[in-house]
Amino acid sequence: MKRAFLLRALTIAVFALVAAFAPAKAQTMDKVSFGTNWVAEAEHGGFFQALADGTYNKYGLEVTIVPGGPNNNNRILLIAGKLDFFMSANSLQSFDAVTSNVPLVAVAAMFQKDPQVLLTHPDIKATKLEDLKPLTLLVSKEGMTTYFQWLKSEYGFSESKVKPYTFNPQPFIVDKKSAMQGYVTSEPFAVEKAANFKPGVFLLADYGFNTYSTLIETRRELVEKKPDLVQRFVDASIIGWYNYLYGDNAAANAMIKKLNPEMTDELLSYSIDKMKEYGIVDSGDSLKNGIGAMTDERMASFFDKMVRAGVVRSDIDFRQAYTLRFVNKGVGLDLRPKN
Repeated sequence: MKRAFLLRALTIAVFALVAAFAPAKAQTMDKVSFGTNWVAEAEHGGFFQALADGTYNKYGLEVTIVPGGPNNNNRILLIAGKLDFFMSANSLQSFDAVTSNVPLVAVAAMFQKDPQVLLTHPDIKATKLEDLKPLTLLVSKEGMTTYFQWLKSEYGFSESKVKPYTFNPQPFIVDKKSAMQGYVTSEPFAVEKAANFKPGVFLLADYGFNTYSTLIETRRELVEKKPDLVQRFVDASIIGWYNYLYGDNAAANAMIKKLNPEMTDELLSYSIDKMKEYGIVDSGDSLKNGIGAMTDERMASFFDKMVRAGVVRSDIDFRQAYTLRFVNKGVGLDLRPKN
């Protein structure tokens, strides 16, 4: 009898232990959808890393990444409630949401620097941004309404020197007295491959165009009703970016290439190297506060510049465009290489 009683007691104890640990192992996963603003590429790598290496799962998230593209407007899907999060290009989109009274808010800035550059021919021997003013500038329609207005107000560039940029590098390659817009992570690579020369690179962020880039944006309603979900997605994405830059990113790159068959290992490697070299993701405030960092001072500075450039209205409350609630917590700092 004593032996039977002891066996029952041990059985009950084992079941109690299993029950105690079961919730942690069998927790309900929150389904989350995240839309990017372009086809899969290294510039989205941290998000794919968090998906590929199971980081999102560790944070209780079952994430679906919905790539953008020329015919996909994922931001509209976010506004309509079809997506939970969106990767917005820069802070101007956040300001525009306030102007248009759209209830979206930026909750993290994965890029401390916007990758926007102007490229020059090596024969020009330009050493500062002002040296580009006499050149023919190849600028896209979107660029004309955003960063070029800043170039006009801050540096005195003239629209008379501008020709349309059609995302084809050939006009730049054949005209040695021209400069072409691009991203530091891609267009210099394309030019070098096509023309066999390394272009001069002027990163606008290093000359005062201090917008954040690759922000995580969501609906204000989600921030208010499910802040824990937002925090977990932000934290897991931050971890993903550290691991993508400094760890084994093979699985993430394989996922990117599967979704974008035109992507090559060479371009992926180049893009990652340039993100590190120019401090696109991890520099400035992120060195102390972690990737994703934002500050009120930085937002105010960029807002003031865009007001002076006539890009945004001065009467909007730009502070409604973002929240610092989910960043600046030092998440993932231990994953940065010590040397």
